[in-house]
This record gives sequence, structure tokens and C-alpha cells, in this order.
Amino acid sequence: MTSREVGIADRLEGKRICVVAGSGGVGKTTASAALALGLAAAGKRVAVVTIDPARRLADALGLEELGNEPRMVDPALLETHGIAMRGELWAMMLDPKATFDELIGTLAPDARTRDDVLGNRIYAQLSSAIAGSQEFSAVAKLYDLDRSGLYDAIVLDTPPSRNALDFLDAPDRLTDFFEGRALKLFLVPTGIAAKVMGAGTGVVFGILKKLTGVNLLDDVSVLFRAMGGLIDGFRERAAAVKALLADPATTFLIVASPEREPVAEAIFFRQKLREARMPFGGLIVNRVALLGADEHGDPAAIRAELAGTLGDALAAKVAQSAQDVQLLAARNTAAVERLKSALDEPDPIVVPRLDGEVQDIDGLLVLYRHLAGGV
Repeated sequence: MTSREVGIADRLEGKRICVVAGSGGVGKTTASAALALGLAAAGKRVAVVTIDPARRLADALGLEELGNEPRMVDPALLETHGIAMRGELWAMMLDPKATFDELIGTLAPDARTRDDVLGNRIYAQLSSAIAGSQEFSAVAKLYDLDRSGLYDAIVLDTPPSRNALDFLDAPDRLTDFFEGRALKLFLVPTGIAAKVMGAGTGVVFGILKKLTGVNLLDDVSVLFRAMGGLIDGFRERAAAVKALLADPATTFLIVASPEREPVAEAIFFRQKLREARMPFGGLIVNRVALLGADEHGDPAAIRAELAGTLGDALAAKVAQSAQDVQLLAARNTAAVERLKSALDEPDPIVVPRLDGEVQDIDGLLVLYRHLAGGV
């Protein structure tokens, strides 16, 4: 395997949105930042969005902090690293709850409904716990950034998840929640709702009110009635988000590493993209062990050659190290071949193991050169 002569720029040609997906720990965040950096250097106004709370993106871009709105990376800082910045690079770290709150404010039919929801104690807990809210917040922010018209390209670093469906299914699952039976029960003031919120439940809430001074029954009732006014808005927004993900100007890049679990998840995610008819832009296999020009020798021959100089014991250790490197490279090569076959991707972008972690702008530059096929 060798680095590509034609790299990521060709895969992103004509694309406005790039969704970087894959399992956790494969380098999605740094790959996203490197992609955005390269696009900005080429002349585009680019926003890169991450949900990573570990500050890797902020640190790599030399920023003290990132918030829920894009912040421009100082071009002078980039120029000190030899980058002629023809465009603009903006970065943000998604705050799922703040984004969800903003969405409530946008979709609420009036100020009273908005305030009833956002000021509700139950909502404060529920908005962080709703299944799919984190993933939905990510694509909701993507939708808002796209609709703003401020950016030529947006790179989204998706949440790490063991279940690749979390991201693709988030709009449907959130819509299902708001259209579900539990919500509808609370929206009806009489009948079955009255029975559900009957004597037993009333006693429990009454005791809680005496102990805490908080009328949770009122909170629940106000919240769900207010949410009823948002159902149509959520349904329409979810449909718009799904349409954006399937748009021809959107592409999904899958990032994997040659270990078993990331390979399996990449294969699974590619299958789900096929089933959902989502656009697939290509595969990046990161941190691949590649043999250097001087690492192909036979371990036995290496031992025999070095024994006279180093002594047999040390020569044996060198030979064993050479064999270990070759075995690892062979396993990694097999993993890449499996990915190529399973993803129907004959020409993936293969990024070798780099010296140390990518932690700064210089590291992002090295990574982008590999992605661009220039190394």
C-alpha cells in the first residue's frame, strides 16, 4: 500500500457538507480538522463542527476554547506555520443541550410556549436524556449552519457511538418521541389521561410537593401541553434534516483504523448508508502500519547478519522486532483489503501511523498532506 496521488480534494469536489463518521478512537476529530484546514487553505470559508468534549479540536487549532457558535481561527496563527490561508477556517464545539434549547425557541409558535418549555424543571432533565437528542442536535446545528449561507463548506465530526444507527436514525427517533403515546396522553386533559394521572399518581406528586415545595404534576402537565405545539415543527425540521443528509451536495466519509472493532463498525455503517440511500464519499483508513523500504528483510537473515556485530542475543531481539513489525503490517494490510471489499471502495485513503498524536496545527498539516495524497 502506498499513499494516494489523488486524495481527498477530489472526493469533496462540489460538496458543501462533509459528514465524518466512524467509531470512537479512530481519529475522526483530527481528520475533520485537517480536512477543514485544507479546504480553507484552498480558498473556501469552512466551518468544522465537533461534539468532542476533550478539547482536541481547540487544542489542535491553537484556540483557548470553543463554544456553540463558530469561531474563526486566526489566519495570522496559521501563517506562522507556513499556511497561506486563502479562505477562512471557523470551528465550534457543539453543546447538544444549548442547540436543543435553540431549536425549541425557533420552533415554538409563540414566546409563551417557548418560555413554558425552556423554564420547565422537567424539560431541563428531559432535554439531555431524550434518546437521540445529542445526534439530532448535531444534524440540527448542521442544518442551521447550512441555511445561514455563511459557509462554502461544513465539516461535521459526528458523535462517537457504538451504534452507527444513532446518527442516521436520530431525526426519526426524536420525531417518534414527540408523536408517541406517552406524550399524547398528557396532551389530552380528560379520559385516559385523567385515569393515568389518577388518585395513586396524585398522592405521590402530593407528597413530593409537601416535601419539596415543588408541584411536579403541574410541571409535567405544562411541559407536555407546551410540547404539543411543537410536534408539527419537529416533524418538519426532522424531514428537512433528513433531506439535507441525502442531498447530492452532502457526502459521508467513513474513518476507520485497522483494528477489528473499527473495521466492523465501518462495514456496518457503510451498509446502513446504502440502505438509507445516503451519499458515500470514501473511506479513510487511519493509523495503518506500513513497512519502510528497509523493513522487508527476512528476520532470520537479519539475525545472522547482525550477530557478529551485536552479539547473538541482541541480534535476536532486533530480528524479533522486525518480525513483529512485519506481522502487524500484514494484519493491517489484510484489514484494509477487507474494508475495500466490504465497502466496495477500491481506492481508500490510507494514512500511516504518525509519530505521536496529532495535537497541534503542524500535526494537522502532516495529516492533511496524507489525506491529500501528497506524501
